[in-house]
Formats: sequence, C-alpha cells, structure tokens
Amino acid sequence: QVQLVESGGGLVQPGGSLRLSCAASGSFFGLYGMAWYRQLPGKQRELVAAITSGGSTNYADSVKGRFTISRDNAKKTAYLQMNSLKPEDTAVYYCKTDRGGSTYWGQGTQVTVSS
Repeated sequence: QVQLVESGGGLVQPGGSLRLSCAASGSFFGLYGMAWYRQLPGKQRELVAAITSGGSTNYADSVKGRFTISRDNAKKTAYLQMNSLKPEDTAVYYCKTDRGGSTYWGQGTQVTVSS
C-alpha cells in the first residue's frame, strides 16, 4: 500500500510561481515513475508532467517551458515547480504512481491563479 500526500498549493497572481510536493510512503520509491495530473472544473483529469525512475521527463504541451517535474529519492518526494502561472492553470493538482498493477493517487492540492 502506498500513500501520497500533496502540498504546496495556494493562491498566486498571474506570472507567479509555486512548488508542489508529493510525499510518498512505502519502500522502493526510486524504482517507480511519478506523475502530476490536474483537474480543471468540469473537466477530466489530465496529465501535466511525468518522471521515470531513471529521471526522464515529459510534459503536456500547455506547460512546457514553464513547469519542471523532479524527484528526490532519498526524501521519497516528487516535485512540480510551476513558473509563469496563468489563470488557466487553476485546478486541483494530483500526484500519481503505478506499482504492481495498482494506481495510487494523492488527495489533491488546489492551485488558484488569480489577481
């Protein structure tokens, strides 16, 4: 069983920055990929960024050049650095991992970009 706990969301002005964290429980964190998703009001959850166990990354086109996903295996934590935030980035952000055929989600953290 894996538990994921997100933190770091909040209210920020357009053009601002936030860093989200996703702390994982359990063992062997470094062996598994991690991903960040977001869910905009009234829409389906969408992939924002992902990082493999080896550190390879991929991003949604809408966030390329603005967001950076990273991981610290010693701390069993994944991060999402979000810069140049736009109002359309407003959403609940979730982290996710897949292990042994099961998918684990965090509870989500709200990010609101507004002046």
